Amino acid sequence: MTQPILMPALSPTMTKGSLAKWLVAPGDQINAGDIIAEVETDKVTIELEAAHSGYVNELKFAEGDSDIAVDAVLATLSETPPTGHSSAPEKAAPPLEKTEPTVAISAQITESETISLPAQTVVTDSNLDISPLARRMANIAQLDIAKVKGSGAKGRIVKRDIEKAMGVDDKASAAAQPAAAPIAIDTSLLPAHQEQKLSAMRSVIAERLTASSRDIPHFYMTVDCRLDALLATRKMLNEQLDDVKITVNDMLVKAVAVAFARVPKANVLWGGDKLLQFTQSDIAIAVAIDEGLITPIIHNATNLGLAALATKSKQLVELARNGKLQPEQFQGGTFTISNLGMYGIKEFTSIINPPHNGILSVGAGEKRPVVDDEGNLGVATVMSLTLAMDHRAVDGATGAELLKCIKQIIEQPYQLML
Repeated sequence: MTQPILMPALSPTMTKGSLAKWLVAPGDQINAGDIIAEVETDKVTIELEAAHSGYVNELKFAEGDSDIAVDAVLATLSETPPTGHSSAPEKAAPPLEKTEPTVAISAQITESETISLPAQTVVTDSNLDISPLARRMANIAQLDIAKVKGSGAKGRIVKRDIEKAMGVDDKASAAAQPAAAPIAIDTSLLPAHQEQKLSAMRSVIAERLTASSRDIPHFYMTVDCRLDALLATRKMLNEQLDDVKITVNDMLVKAVAVAFARVPKANVLWGGDKLLQFTQSDIAIAVAIDEGLITPIIHNATNLGLAALATKSKQLVELARNGKLQPEQFQGGTFTISNLGMYGIKEFTSIINPPHNGILSVGAGEKRPVVDDEGNLGVATVMSLTLAMDHRAVDGATGAELLKCIKQIIEQPYQLML
């Protein structure tokens, strides 16, 4: 009898992964819980644990193989050594455990972070039999699992049951969505170059932003803000703080959160046949890392003081750059701030990062000529902000009201402390 080892799924939307490294070879004797391979998925490299004990019979994929479908058989185990291999006489192979072959959890970790993937076990809760993947998905979706009918063995609640309860049918959606035709490139006409294999993270970024640009009707609007009062306030506050220094970006996060509290009709998300009205603002900040871009989230930013917000922001940025963010620190969120001012970029537009309802593109603060209300010409530090929002959920006038409010708060920074 052989037992399969399957490609795990780390999120409900994951469809494929890569085999980074084998840590075993055919004929090796292993025990349940042994690390047998490293698997690379969309945003994580995981250590794959054996769910069973036995002998490695066959490796189905080679190191470096990519686009391996979820639940594809990576290797097989047998009760006895495969042909051509003999077991050590002092150590008999234990029998294969009669447990389910699927090994899967649902999470997203930054790429460079390594986690151990435990063998799947039965979890009982209020007399309900539910797999770890199904439990994780139900928790994320905030489903009452007591109302979910299991379709697995002996009524066990499994992944497909949670997807059904969420109204998700991945196979039907994939079949209904026509595949985009790739852009044909004649590489023979290009100068000398080297091909670089896409990382799993870069592939996911490409897929998500392509879908966002294609499926979300963006509208954009830009406003210029005078920064002199905000910079003076920041300097005054930092002179009184010892443990943390407030950045302009921290003050922008706070300004956006306060603005959403004042313009709640802008703090919504398109839900297909409904609008989701947020009761707080969870603001994500775009952080560039070697593998791409990740957006750690400052939860409930409206209720954080500037010092606490600055501390939280610094911690999240450091975790992001070191590849140590936990899933709850970058999943979800309601809005994004992308700041390229440090590169001297005057103005730019961004693509909305689902499931966020919008994104604010922040340019550099620079000295510009300005005219005051009395017609006098002067010089001020000015920054351009470009707001992008989902036109399905937010009208242009509402977006303009939100951006006007953000500008007012920035130019009158005492409002950040109200």
